[in-house]
Amino acid sequence: MEKKGKILIIDDNEDILLALNMLLQTYFEKIKVSTSPEKIKYYQRTFQPDLILLDMNFHKDVVSGQEGFYWLKKILENDPEAVVIFMTAYANVDKAIQAIKAGATDFVSKPWEKEKLLATLSAALKLSKSREEIENLKAQLQTLNKPTPIKVIGKSKAMLEVFETIEKLSQTEANLLILGENGTGKDLIANAIYLNSPRKDKLFTMIDLGVVPEALFESELFGYEKGAFTDARKNKAGRMEIASGGTLFMNEIGNLSLSMQAKLLTAIEKKEIFRLGSTHALSIDVRYICATNSDIYNAVYQGEFRQDLLYRINTIEIRMPPLRERGEDIFLLAEHFLKQFAHKYRKNIDNFSEDAKNKLKTYHWPGNVRELQNIIERAVILSSDNILKGNCIIIQSNERRQELENLNLEEMERKIIEKALLRTGGNMNKAAELLGITRFSLYRKLKNEE
Repeated sequence: MEKKGKILIIDDNEDILLALNMLLQTYFEKIKVSTSPEKIKYYQRTFQPDLILLDMNFHKDVVSGQEGFYWLKKILENDPEAVVIFMTAYANVDKAIQAIKAGATDFVSKPWEKEKLLATLSAALKLSKSREEIENLKAQLQTLNKPTPIKVIGKSKAMLEVFETIEKLSQTEANLLILGENGTGKDLIANAIYLNSPRKDKLFTMIDLGVVPEALFESELFGYEKGAFTDARKNKAGRMEIASGGTLFMNEIGNLSLSMQAKLLTAIEKKEIFRLGSTHALSIDVRYICATNSDIYNAVYQGEFRQDLLYRINTIEIRMPPLRERGEDIFLLAEHFLKQFAHKYRKNIDNFSEDAKNKLKTYHWPGNVRELQNIIERAVILSSDNILKGNCIIIQSNERRQELENLNLEEMERKIIEKALLRTGGNMNKAAELLGITRFSLYRKLKNEE
């Protein structure tokens, strides 16, 4: 028996506890012993044992009836998945059956036979670990199954058209293609479509095809069998198999090579896949939501994207408008991000100055909503007032041009202060320490910049 796991032993006989402690310390990483069953709940919370060895008959009852079965019930109330082994000097078949029915995993007699005891504990430990793995898998599935609802903000005509399309899609399972520049929120729209679809109670999985190398494409999407290649030590389901019955969001589909497109098309058309290393087809039932920032129609014209694949994935098409075409949505989003980051960094900032608004209004936002989010976060960190001022709205492209044109001392000092505040997450004390000046001096310099 390999030395691993944690065991809690509860018995009112200190000699037995000592004997078990000495015997099992070779086989378990950690052992906790106690003569007080009333502390079991505390030990379950603080020690978190993998299994519990519990005496069935306590001679010194605190309350009448508080024998092993009473404490077993308490243990399972605290943790229904707890692995408990009863031990008693009065072993018989009826008692063993009663113990198992009550929720115990197994039953050992006192005095124990060493090999039999170790075998029983080893089997119980494996059961505990397998239950833990199952719970982890359940948690992963719940994460996949329930994306966090995120409010998509917008009142512009372009966004209202998007919302109207999402509403129309609520009763359909048609495949969908979302087009739009980087940072326009294609992933948020995919999330919203899923949460308003007939498959909202099924799995939602996603894969970013823009970062999947061609050599790993099949194993990621279709899975593989044990021994299919050198590192394939066990069977693995691919994203399509996992998503079967639910929805698969494939981002950056425009990045696929023609070879990868052909394999994907076959899987979508035939509604079946083959794991790498397998000759057995697996039937799948998947609703596909795809997205790309590329000009996919031009890619078809250039022969870089298969037209038949495009037909399969764009039964319905949504075009996400760039931020520069969304008018007053810029300020709605800016206010949303201001509130979010003011709370995150514990700043009392509740509005924008007029010069800040002008900066937001006149910028063309090549990075779209994602760029706006980053700029507002940085502005909140840099701000030392309750109004976000224009000097805190740092537009990266403008800043790079200024670095080439403006090398005066004040400008360099301002940039160094900004970097110190960014590096310390807006913490004035740490930023001042990093700059080698006092907190008062840093405040004074920031006030002078305003």
